[in-house]
Amino acid sequence: MNTKIQDFIAISDVVSLMNLLCGVLSVIMSIRQDFFTAAILMIFSLLFDSVDGWVARKTNRIDEYEFGKNIDSLSDIVSFGVAPAVFLYSYALLNTPYLEIPAIIVTSFIVICGVLRLTRYNVISNEVKGFIGFPIPGMAIIIAAFYLSGLFNIYLAMILAIVISLAMICNRPYEKFGNLYLLVLNCICLLLVVLQVPLKIYFVNVPALIVLLTSLAYLIINLIK
Repeated sequence: MNTKIQDFIAISDVVSLMNLLCGVLSVIMSIRQDFFTAAILMIFSLLFDSVDGWVARKTNRIDEYEFGKNIDSLSDIVSFGVAPAVFLYSYALLNTPYLEIPAIIVTSFIVICGVLRLTRYNVISNEVKGFIGFPIPGMAIIIAAFYLSGLFNIYLAMILAIVISLAMICNRPYEKFGNLYLLVLNCICLLLVVLQVPLKIYFVNVPALIVLLTSLAYLIINLIK
């Protein structure tokens, strides 16, 4: 068997690695207590994660050993599991140091549930269509949008993180985000957030709030449906 790494990597995998890189940089920014940049980098991770599959299809990739699926999942656990977990821990340690122990527990729970969610997906993806459990990118986008909205509250964020973690490992099917109008609206809002276009009502960042609310609606509606 040929084991040269260059014979496994395709263009779509480079996109997945950009997702990973943004996740690593987000972790670093959280440790440096630059939470705004950390949140923006989580959004960039989501953008790269959203296009790697499209790139694979457009380049007609033949992935005999499922290298792409594995590198995508390994990148996702960093960007959408570890990055938001470290974000919450670093924020709590800075602003509410008395919450350090609960923050450690929540942080660990996020990563463990994220690994379980992605591992199950890799095992069943060839047999089961669609998503089982809340997709892990939702963890990062909800935490990032919550912070960028200007409404961030560490207590509520930790509760949300626990709910999202449980939703990731639940056995409920989650349909793909198929509403074209809401998808376009969210893409526009994410672009406005990344470009730091000042669309605010008082201290509330409206595009970030829209992304937060639509993401929460996707989480809740599919969970209780």
